[in-house]
Amino acid sequence: MADEKRDRAAIQKLVRAYCARHKQPAPFEPGVTPIPCGGRVFDAAELESLVAAALDFWLTAGPRAEAFEMRCAELIGVDHAFFVNSGSSALLLAVTALTDRTLGARRLKPGDEVITPAMGFPTTVAPIVMAGAVPVFVDVELPFYNPSVDAVRAAITDRTKAIVVAHAMGNPFDAEGIAALAAEQGLWIVEDNCDAFGSRYKGALTGAFGHLSTLSFYASHHMTTGEGGAVLTDSKELARIVRSLRDWGRDCVCAPGRDDTCGERFSRQHGTLPRGYDHKYACARLGFNLKATDLQAAVGLAQLDKLDAFTAARRKNFARIVEGLSGLGETLVLPEATPGSEPSWFGFPITLGPACTRSRADVIGTLEKRRIATRMLFAGNLARHPAFDGVAYRVADSLETTDRIMNHSFWVGCYPAITREMCDFLSASIGDSVS
Repeated sequence: MADEKRDRAAIQKLVRAYCARHKQPAPFEPGVTPIPCGGRVFDAAELESLVAAALDFWLTAGPRAEAFEMRCAELIGVDHAFFVNSGSSALLLAVTALTDRTLGARRLKPGDEVITPAMGFPTTVAPIVMAGAVPVFVDVELPFYNPSVDAVRAAITDRTKAIVVAHAMGNPFDAEGIAALAAEQGLWIVEDNCDAFGSRYKGALTGAFGHLSTLSFYASHHMTTGEGGAVLTDSKELARIVRSLRDWGRDCVCAPGRDDTCGERFSRQHGTLPRGYDHKYACARLGFNLKATDLQAAVGLAQLDKLDAFTAARRKNFARIVEGLSGLGETLVLPEATPGSEPSWFGFPITLGPACTRSRADVIGTLEKRRIATRMLFAGNLARHPAFDGVAYRVADSLETTDRIMNHSFWVGCYPAITREMCDFLSASIGDSVS
């Protein structure tokens, strides 16, 4: 035991030395050094945590995954969090959970309608279609990039069962207003918090306003586990459904690798199976295996320690870019925080204004030549994508602003690795590109 402890300490010392020698950023050279939209921000702490987990060789979900789930739930302020292999899987689980027959009359059934913005990421909407429900697309508002409560209210019919809405680019939607509307109408809310971890609305962290919420820990997100995501809920009933769906659809609540922690492994009746059929193999739902691993959780635990610092850096970079672009008047529509919110900006969205004489292609072409990465605002208008050919959906209004975003918007990075010098070069380059 003493030898192992000494060897592990020596390995960790080497990891720290390796990180100090090989993982430091190069000096910034304008037009030469890339300015990405996002990426991993880490130091020796993540590498040490990852190597320690590798030495333990627990290759599936284990004690670190459980600790990571507990910290995520505690941070958001809910009772349950489930670590999964991606934010997209998290959304699949959240929407699929609403179809569970144990929910009775509130169950989401084929043909039911789910209200969601047309401007967003495809995997926010794909689970709605996979559940047999009908997406109802609503428009968003500039300069917030989120739908209004009035737009959601106007889309509600007697077939509406749920609202699935993301905090666009880290900017919270009116979570209080949407939650009040859902309570009034008896609707489920799935809060897509994948791009907003660390954002606040009315002082509370986003992710606690929905019946279910989701996080993504992809490399470009607010913190990373490489691949990874989470489903969160305050509901014991929904938590049991999500756990079952994530863990093969089985009825057992015992963690993988642990037997009979419930004390009922061989004593229950499951459907028409023989009484006492092994609880670990009783299938309650048509589920999946969407667990993440202890290796990923090891990175996540180190990243959680830095989330507040990451959030502060994103806000600081965002403010500096706004300052650098503030003299462009009607040439650009600059993003604004939703009233009452404190966003942890995923990126810096820009929409070309009426006074801009350059096309978006010209603008982003200039930026990309200067090694400044750009991205579209995800899918633009989802209803215009080939994936929705032949899919049943309803458009609740004109989607005029969504189409404007599709044609005239893009975003650049403001993530923590971007320095003051990069912010200033980025702002100056945007000014050059639209003049």
